[in-house]
Parts: sequence; C-alpha cells; structure tokens
Amino acid sequence: MDTMNAHTPRTGPDARPPAGLVLSGITLTYPDGAARLTALDDVSLTVPAGTVTAVVGPSGSGKSSLLAVAATLITPDRGRVVIDGTDTAGLRRAELTALRRTRVGMVFQQPNLLPSLTAVEQLQVMAHLDGRPPRAARQRALDLLDAVGLADQAARRPHRLSGGQRQRVNIARALMNEPAVLLVDEPTSALDHERGAAVLDLLGTLTRRRGTATVLVTHDRAHLDAVDAVVDVLDGRLSPRPSPLPGR
Repeated sequence: MDTMNAHTPRTGPDARPPAGLVLSGITLTYPDGAARLTALDDVSLTVPAGTVTAVVGPSGSGKSSLLAVAATLITPDRGRVVIDGTDTAGLRRAELTALRRTRVGMVFQQPNLLPSLTAVEQLQVMAHLDGRPPRAARQRALDLLDAVGLADQAARRPHRLSGGQRQRVNIARALMNEPAVLLVDEPTSALDHERGAAVLDLLGTLTRRRGTATVLVTHDRAHLDAVDAVVDVLDGRLSPRPSPLPGR
C-alpha cells in the first residue's frame, strides 16, 4: 500500500479520527473498453489540520483523480475518505453536498470569477448559498480580502484585477465558509514565477492561521519549499519524499 502521513495519527481503542483529511486504501478505476483503467492504486494519504501537502506529478499520473476523490466528487471503488473526522462512506448524496459546501473549500486552476460581481460580492455569493446573514457575510468577506492583501480591491470587478489578484480572490472565496479541508488545483499555472511564489506563500500562511488541511495539486516543482510535505504521484501510486523538507 502507498502511504503518506505528514504526521502519525494517534492509535489505540480510544483513538478518534484525526482532524483534517484522511484517504485510506483508495482504489479508483475507470472503464477502458472491455477492461478497466486504474487511476488510483491503493493510495493512502493523511493531511493534518494546519498543514499543506503538495501532490506532484505529470499529466495523467492521477493527481486530478486524487483531488476529485478527496472532494467526494467521485466515489472510489475501494477505500475511505474522512473529512474533519467524518467518514464519508455511506453518506447520501444530499449529505455529501452539504459536507462539501460547509467543510471543503476548492480552489480551481482558473478563478472563474463572475464578471458582473465585485471582489467582495464574489465571496458573499458563497455565504448566500449557505444561508448566512448578509451583514455578517459581507464583514467576513471583507476580512478575508484583507487577509489575502486585497482590502483596497474589494469594489473592483475581475477585469480590473491582475491574474495574481484574481487568484487571491479565488482563494479567499474558497475560505468563505470556513472549510476544514482546502483542495487546490494548479494555482500557479497561469502565473509568472514571482506571482506563483507569492500565491503559494499565501496558501501556507492561511493554512496555518486558519487550521485547514490543504492539498495542493501541481506539476510545478519550483516552489515546494513553501509546503509541509510533498508526495510524488505516478501511475496512480504515491511516493512520499523525506519529511520534513529542508528549512521547515
């Protein structure tokens, strides 16, 4: 079994599931003609709260499949997904949707901001979907924009923001409903080296400050000193690197 544990969880009869994200024995296959193609092969991964784990590998290696399983968007053939102590096995579709909305934040490769909304309104939409009071939601949105260094850009629409600024709004939006798990897909792919480094530094800072368990999927190996653990993925199998990383 491929196993990557950034920290060893407590064991014993009184042990509780660790906070954060736990993938245990995940196998995922897809139909491939008369056979099946293995996307994830008996994979296990533990990401404790307050840490960032980077999952690195080439296209087609299984990175996106791992992220989709962690987000409960795809049900694996075998294995368990535990989010903030909640085992997702057996949850009904509506329960999984509620779990994603309240406990999982997702940062996509492209920000996909709504062109007609200001930066603060992009965040307020998330709170509206969760039924939060508008006044409290606006204040939280403003606080999050301040946390990502965009307090002075709250009234600007996407076309008036740089690529790095749009990605920061994207990150703040994913944190709007206080998720326990943050899943980040190639956040630096459309950014230059300097802006990419700044975004990863920001993700690390917010992860530790807000106690999220963050999984960063990337093919970019240039900024890995900004994370707590690194896992290489190839042909659906994980290979952990020595941890902690130098300088951490």
